[in-house]
Amino acid sequence: MAKINLAEVHGFSAFAILGHTRSRLFSPEVGGINFGTQYAPVARPDHDQAFQQTTFLRYQPATRAPWIGLTWRFDSGLVAVAVPDYATALALSGDEQAQMGLYCGAVFATVSSPLRACASPKFGATRVNIVPPGTYDPDRNPSRITPRNLLDVALGWNDIWHADILHLDARVTATNLTNQVALYNFLSSFSGTHFVTPRSVQAELKFRF
Repeated sequence: MAKINLAEVHGFSAFAILGHTRSRLFSPEVGGINFGTQYAPVARPDHDQAFQQTTFLRYQPATRAPWIGLTWRFDSGLVAVAVPDYATALALSGDEQAQMGLYCGAVFATVSSPLRACASPKFGATRVNIVPPGTYDPDRNPSRITPRNLLDVALGWNDIWHADILHLDARVTATNLTNQVALYNFLSSFSGTHFVTPRSVQAELKFRF
């Protein structure tokens, strides 16, 4: 992991955090929890991710002026251990298929109407990159969560009154500005399935004295 900081220049400042995670499991294990059945002989667990980054940009034209901040988050996608191929996805429940955005041609799976077969040459999932048939390798080529970009925006004004004793700060933050629907993980061995936070707006007033 690495962090890059940009010193403030004319009211503009920024930093970026870059990460790279490579993890491998080997079986059989001598003791403890044995993942031999699911992961043998070598596999990437569901916290393996090639690249992730968070970049924060902030601009404040003057010391006593309002400021604006932008956060950009990119994740290349965690390993989706539970979906090694499309055939396995067809055996999942309708709820699980709908969560991953499974489709066959122009037909998408729903909670009440799961897909059980597909004759169309166009098939896959919108939120999980399922590897093409015959190419799955648990170590070198596993299925992964679809890459995603998320944007957060914040507007703030510190010490609005500029008083000696009582100070007022205000801030409005919009999380997941584009309201992107995306998975963080899918049927994880230990934590299940999680979606990224939907768009939300939070307003905050802070009194300091």
